[in-house]
Amino acid sequence: MRTVKLLAIILFCSSVFLINGCNSELESLRIQNDAQQRRIDELLAEVSSATLQLDQYKRQLDAAQGKGNIEIETLQKQIAALEGDIAKKNELISSMQQRLLAGGAALPVELSTLLEDFAKSNDMVTYDSERGIVKFKSDLLFDKGSDQVASTAVAAIKSLCGILNTEEGKNFDVVIAGHTDDIPIQKPATRAKHPTNWHLSVHRAISVKDVMEQNDIESKRMSVRGFGEYRPIAPNGPGKTGNEQNRRVEIYIVPQGT
Repeated sequence: MRTVKLLAIILFCSSVFLINGCNSELESLRIQNDAQQRRIDELLAEVSSATLQLDQYKRQLDAAQGKGNIEIETLQKQIAALEGDIAKKNELISSMQQRLLAGGAALPVELSTLLEDFAKSNDMVTYDSERGIVKFKSDLLFDKGSDQVASTAVAAIKSLCGILNTEEGKNFDVVIAGHTDDIPIQKPATRAKHPTNWHLSVHRAISVKDVMEQNDIESKRMSVRGFGEYRPIAPNGPGKTGNEQNRRVEIYIVPQGT
């Protein structure tokens, strides 16, 4: 009898230790993610400031070339240096965001199986089981230059919401990330609503969030991000002609609270 009691005590203590250990690891992950997100925000602000400065230099260069100004060489060097700095920071941002979004635990087999079946039954969807990412093709989700979810796509998003509200999925949060290709927004009416591809990608992510909210995914479980043209998964065509593979909305399924 004493042996049984001793085993019970050992099992209980082990459980408490494991639970506390998991909570500690989760808290550590949250702290790391918060710090990384703050650094990403700082880099984004630096890129935005550098881009404004780059535009100013380019305007000055255009004016100088028209007048044969001797400052042309200096401006060209400043432009090249800024472009290099912006490219490096965008690369760093992309890498940090990738680690941040992919930093959660692996999905349970039951949930992963549901998502695999969902992707197989929808032409607009692919599922990355290793990283817990559901990808929607933007060309099927939205009309060109629009952030309104197509009526034909609502049913697919609704099905995904059903999975996320099952016993297997309800303890996970979602990060909705919009992406575009590198084709600039040309139409004045479209540009008035979405000044840049970055705006369009965020607005599309918000629209998907709205549909998910309408289908019973709690607001506290969702966050949205937009990466514009800066995280392509395939080369864009020459001369800013884009690539449909880069026009997508990704839904990352992550542990609750991370």
